[in-house]
Amino acid sequence: MPIKIVFMGSPDFALPTLQALARNYQVVGVVTQPDRASGRGRELKAPPIKTLALELNIPVIQPQRLREPEALPLLQAWNPDLIVVAAFGQILKKEVLELPKFGCINVHASLLPRWRGAAPINAAILAGDEETGVTIMKMNAGLDTGPMLAKKSIRIRRDDTAGSVLQTLSTLGANLLIETLPDYLTGKITPAPQSEEGATYAPMLKKQDGLLDFTQPAIELERRVRAMNPWPGAWFEWNGNVLKVTRASISEGKGLSIGTRFKFDGRPAVMSVDGALVLDEVQPAGKKPMSGKSFLAGARNWES
Repeated sequence: MPIKIVFMGSPDFALPTLQALARNYQVVGVVTQPDRASGRGRELKAPPIKTLALELNIPVIQPQRLREPEALPLLQAWNPDLIVVAAFGQILKKEVLELPKFGCINVHASLLPRWRGAAPINAAILAGDEETGVTIMKMNAGLDTGPMLAKKSIRIRRDDTAGSVLQTLSTLGANLLIETLPDYLTGKITPAPQSEEGATYAPMLKKQDGLLDFTQPAIELERRVRAMNPWPGAWFEWNGNVLKVTRASISEGKGLSIGTRFKFDGRPAVMSVDGALVLDEVQPAGKKPMSGKSFLAGARNWES
């Protein structure tokens, strides 16, 4: 008999994993986050995984929390042999972890034990890591602390953003899962315990994490711009409004004090503690992203 899989996930990162599972296995149910109010109209918006699951005719449940008393009976009714998790956003309690015969498997977007937690891709870029990757892990009661089944790494390119790395890792993770599952399910893979040495934690991002503090080195500011793209976005206040920075580069700004705004090669720039952050693309409040040069054409009093 084919094994029955329940999938848990919510954002875009999880989409390739669900698609791959649905092509190769019997996915009997999907658990995802509730619909959330979104945009200026605050209309309810379904998580991307819910939309895909409905297209694939897979039943969906959306508990606020898996620890709700009504959630476990719904999972038990599906009687899964395996639960696969990708960016679900909730800790699984003991009763869920022990429900399937083959346990719960997680597709995690880092090379564990580095960057356990909710925002591993952003943390890797922010720290200046040269590589990252995906880890297929058997889940336990800890936060991304379970034994590992497989890993695959990629180089972080100089122009990578959190968005571009997420896109690469989402496909990489789905493919690695499908490669790994047959040997795992037949007992040919022995899960390898994680070392606590080198373990780091990547907490959930907040809007404030995008604030550009020009007392920091220019290289760290440039990394923050890439690490916070697309969400929450890098920003600072200018003329009483938030100015988002969507692309930036580094240059010199000799003799200028920290926070000085000036023009560099026709683009806006701000002096940091050791160099200048050149704003290659920005998004003023209420407007669409535009090149730094276009912004300067309409920006009064940029130079300070």
